[in-house]
Amino acid sequence: MLDWLDGQTRDFSSLRYLAHGAAPMSVEKLKRAIEVFGPVLMGGYGQTEAFAAISFAMPEDRFQNGRLAPDERLNSCGRPSPLISVEIRDDHDQPVGIGVTGEICVRGDVVMRGYYNDPQKTAETIVDGWLHTGDIGFLDAEGYLSVTDRKKDLIITGGYNVYPSEVEQVLWSHPAVSDCAVIGVPHEDWGEMVIAVVELSPGQRVSADELMAWAKERLGSVRTPKRIDFVTQLPRSGTGKVLKRVVRDQYWADSGRRI
Repeated sequence: MLDWLDGQTRDFSSLRYLAHGAAPMSVEKLKRAIEVFGPVLMGGYGQTEAFAAISFAMPEDRFQNGRLAPDERLNSCGRPSPLISVEIRDDHDQPVGIGVTGEICVRGDVVMRGYYNDPQKTAETIVDGWLHTGDIGFLDAEGYLSVTDRKKDLIITGGYNVYPSEVEQVLWSHPAVSDCAVIGVPHEDWGEMVIAVVELSPGQRVSADELMAWAKERLGSVRTPKRIDFVTQLPRSGTGKVLKRVVRDQYWADSGRRI
């Protein structure tokens, strides 16, 4: 919508809510959207297994003391729904403290009873009544939930953990980038190498070296993509969500392994 407007002015004063979801929105695009459409942006986080209602970010959550909230708050997906309990748990299934990253686990009446005709997957996913979402995130001191990545999307390169969403946020902030997918690809020495597959905004141009320099300045060497591939259009689902698995499969097809 922002690309379509391309600087045109419109009267959005009658707009009360503009909801976004299905995938994280970059902080820079969220700021632009608030500037263009007004203080009406409403986001949320959920999944089919929890009735798509884990947390909500209302328009007022985007502001603090009458001003636009810091990036950390803008990057959150709001506070947990009153219908659900949220805990962040470590690899030993133990709750962690405020601000500590771990797997997002939820419990409540909106959580599914199980997967149809798949008791094994159900038992792996729901443990002692807690649904293990497979998403990585943390809760801050004010109860706001931030989702940092999918557990299975974690890239381990040379022994270091790299969360793709952190890299994507930086690339999204470049004015020439419309969207991107950061993935790990096979590497003989490091196990995986961080690369970015980038879709540019209409009429924009930028080189791979320029984007890598942009990322390195903000992320450091380890998390900076070692290669950037440009595509005309990233593969997407029917709801417009980037199909990262499809992107990743193209690079792993001949590797003989999946991790």
